[in-house]
Amino acid sequence: MLLWLAEYLQQYASVFNVFQYLTFRGILGVLTALVIAFIVGPYLIKRLSYHQIGQSVRDDGPQSHLSKAGTPTMGGALILVAILISTLLWADLSNRYIWAVIAVTVIFGAVGWFDDYLKVVQRNSKGLAARWKYLGQSLGGAGVALFLYLTVPACDDAGGATCDFNEVKLFVPFFKDVALEMGWMYVVLAYFVVVGTSNAVNLTDGLDGLAIMPTVLVGGALGVFAYASGHVGFSKYLGVPYIEGTGELIVVCGSLIGAGLGFLWFNTYPAQVFMGDVGALALGAILGVMAVITRQEIVLFIMGGVFVMETVSVILQVASYKLTGRRIFRMAPIHHHFELKGWAEPKVIVRFWIITVILVLIGLSTLKLR
Repeated sequence: MLLWLAEYLQQYASVFNVFQYLTFRGILGVLTALVIAFIVGPYLIKRLSYHQIGQSVRDDGPQSHLSKAGTPTMGGALILVAILISTLLWADLSNRYIWAVIAVTVIFGAVGWFDDYLKVVQRNSKGLAARWKYLGQSLGGAGVALFLYLTVPACDDAGGATCDFNEVKLFVPFFKDVALEMGWMYVVLAYFVVVGTSNAVNLTDGLDGLAIMPTVLVGGALGVFAYASGHVGFSKYLGVPYIEGTGELIVVCGSLIGAGLGFLWFNTYPAQVFMGDVGALALGAILGVMAVITRQEIVLFIMGGVFVMETVSVILQVASYKLTGRRIFRMAPIHHHFELKGWAEPKVIVRFWIITVILVLIGLSTLKLR
């Protein structure tokens, strides 16, 4: 919204031209979301505590977690509010990719909020039934996938970069010219990436700050890909697909970084507030849809290796127990396994952060290693 105001004011003062630069608005997105989180955070925590919206803790898990019972949860709402306000203020609202991200944020956030509400307010330990939760996620994932597929720009008589239809190709990292035509299978791929990433981040959210920092790191890296993909010169030089308009996602990525760091201020060990499904499901969906838009689904799989590891540990644990009656890990997701082996919670968190930094650097290296 403020971008439109700045465009109007340019006729009176050239200084407002600076708002046309994506990098500048990306920085403003970081700072705006961070300030919102710092201002709203204490008030939100106070209100959650007043209404006794606290986390329940499993008694079969690490004993150190028992002291966390009653810690305010649903704090992910703080992240989403900061992201949405900052994005609406600084992004170009005529950009379809911005509205795709806003849509998944709201839809997946609503599914997570309802699940949290049933658990902590209605005292329903099971929360939203799995089939209804998955239905909500599926509607959001399929809806945004169809929207992106059906709004792919058509070739005009002049041709141009958009006639390569990069939007519906699957690009393989580390190979310069390997791109698979997807056609309608693009919708299927996009659906699984968005829904899968949403659930993966949710599974990772089990320790203080464990999920939010990898989300910030991966989101920042996707911002680099978005900026490169949306720039004709950079995309050609780096060998990444040119997709017109993706550069605007740097504002979303900046907002995610600011909101995430602001939340981490209150969520770092020992946490004053937990994210809850309202934050985890939406943040995962945001990462997924940005990877789909920039055509970096495989790179997301690499950079989000911690999310993948957490998800695979749960799948293996469940499969092993059902087939053999034995568990592979002491407890799943895998971060609890390390806790039960004697690792202190901060050690697990920081080491998983370090792993994410390494994986993000590997993902970023695909910009040149082709």
